[in-house]
Amino acid sequence: MNQPIKLSLEQQFNIRSFASQVQHMSHEQAKDFLVKLYEQMVVQDATYKELLKHQWGLDSDPAGA
Repeated sequence: MNQPIKLSLEQQFNIRSFASQVQHMSHEQAKDFLVKLYEQMVVQDATYKELLKHQWGLDSDPAGA
């Protein structure tokens, strides 16, 4: 996976729009936003892991209990 993922034009636009919004945030708003964003990233990571475990059949108890 040496090649970077290419973003669509819509994704690139969304990033620029987001950057513009961030420029107008206060320092306190930005800090609060970062904490919420990090929380969402952690939840997303946990969700992906659970989905993969389920998809690969790793979520079942091998002992049958």
